[in-house]
Amino acid sequence: MGTMVLLDLMGGVALLLWGLHMVLSGVLRAFGPDLRRFLGRALRNRFSAFAAGLGLTALLQSSTATGLMTASLAADGVVSLVPALAIMLGANVGSTLIVQVLSFDIAAVAPVLFVVGLVTFRSGGSNITKALGRIAIGLGLILLALHILLDSLAPAEQAPAVRELLGSITNDPVLCVIIAGLLTWAAHSSVAVVLLIMSLAFSHFVTPEAALALVLGANLGSAVNPLIESGVRGDPATRRLPVGNMLNRLLGILIVLPLLHPITREMTKLQPDPVKMTALFHLLFNLALAALFIGPLDAVAALLIRLLPDKKLTADACAPRYLDDAALANPPLALANAARETLRMGDTVEAMLCDVMTALINNDRKLVGDVSRRDNIVDRLDDAIKLYITKLTRDSLDEREGRRAMEIVSFTINLEHIGDIIDKNLCELALKKIKRRYQFSPEGAAELMAFHKRICECLQAAFGIFMSGDIEAARKLLREKVELRRAELEAADRHFERLREGRPESLETTSLHLDVLSDLKRIHSHICSVAYPVLEAAGELPALNGTSSDVAPGEALAYQPKLP
Repeated sequence: MGTMVLLDLMGGVALLLWGLHMVLSGVLRAFGPDLRRFLGRALRNRFSAFAAGLGLTALLQSSTATGLMTASLAADGVVSLVPALAIMLGANVGSTLIVQVLSFDIAAVAPVLFVVGLVTFRSGGSNITKALGRIAIGLGLILLALHILLDSLAPAEQAPAVRELLGSITNDPVLCVIIAGLLTWAAHSSVAVVLLIMSLAFSHFVTPEAALALVLGANLGSAVNPLIESGVRGDPATRRLPVGNMLNRLLGILIVLPLLHPITREMTKLQPDPVKMTALFHLLFNLALAALFIGPLDAVAALLIRLLPDKKLTADACAPRYLDDAALANPPLALANAARETLRMGDTVEAMLCDVMTALINNDRKLVGDVSRRDNIVDRLDDAIKLYITKLTRDSLDEREGRRAMEIVSFTINLEHIGDIIDKNLCELALKKIKRRYQFSPEGAAELMAFHKRICECLQAAFGIFMSGDIEAARKLLREKVELRRAELEAADRHFERLREGRPESLETTSLHLDVLSDLKRIHSHICSVAYPVLEAAGELPALNGTSSDVAPGEALAYQPKLP
């Protein structure tokens, strides 16, 4: 009997965790791209930040997911530490709300949720509709898991050995806190552990006082995982938020634990039902912590900044800054991190493109060497971003997330190609010009600079298209490709005219001049690759292929590489 009870109990907990995972993944797939923007807009003050954290966590049923988003915003400089701490206070309260709902006997709703979820998921034409079906199925699994837990524990209620074992384990409140903390750390879900505690309380396996002590441990354990995940990062400043969250939990437990006996007595009078009493204490504890800390957050933030100062920037410019492995469990956040790293890679390429023309015109050998060395940064970032996206795609992504992952990989590959053209072609041309002491004619130099300026402007436009997906900007970029081809031919014609005039500078630099024009045009072709996925998603790419000679056969379809 004991073995079967243990197996049923483990199965119920596993089903509960999977139900919570389905709710979280469903919400992220339906609303993931908008949740981070919602947090960023809701940070006017600590109270609106508290409300945002509460609402978002009530939706996600994961204070860890909210914490990861908040930590990302704080690392980006979008949110300061005070509102970030307020968000976490709200997140801790938000995670108690589903526990309140599930403290009532609503197991009969589970079949309805399964039917609604299955029909919605199978018949849903959009990703959002399918995600809503996934959420409904997840909620049904949570209710079914609670029913299994209660039914599994009921027969064992009369088993003296089981009761004696649990009684000896939970007799010490401090031991209860430690046990529940370890369980929550292992399960990565305080909601699941609190629901398990409610089941134990319902079956009278633990006393009311032990149940409350276990709830304290679950609250402590939920702060451990973010702290561990932040500990693997190099910058101590990234640990401020999880450390602050852990400190307020620890302080709350230290205050409540010595008063646990009288608190249990009063809670029992207020709510005799052990299940509802456990859920109510979970809510009141987090509300009390929020009320206690919402005022002195400035002092708490100042203390955390003093204890965990910003790390001094290292000299390794090749190291990625935004590819946080802890965010891989949250695809929208991980994709945003990869996009930010790609933009950083693009900034390096843009600086190389600007400086190589300066070095070429001014015969600056030192600047040529500096530009060439920066290509190592581009290569390292390209490898890091592709590896990060590969790790992300090991788990299932929805269609929109998969398309965005491919867009990021495509753009990084094209940026790397641009870096190679600058390093292996333009830098070599600059060194050749310096070695032979050549000079462009004033007119030729002016033409190259004007052509180069248009390429740089197109690269800046490509960054905007990459981040916003602006269809009109993508159309404009491809139209500019046609204009640049015409400008290249006109510049070559003017150069040949100067050759016919016998201009000495033009005679010396004729191959250099034409090679620079050709390489800049090649760079522009790689820049234009960012427009193809945007126009393909809008259904405009076939029309472009059929009407514009600027798009070579098959070129528009070649922008999506296969992941390694």
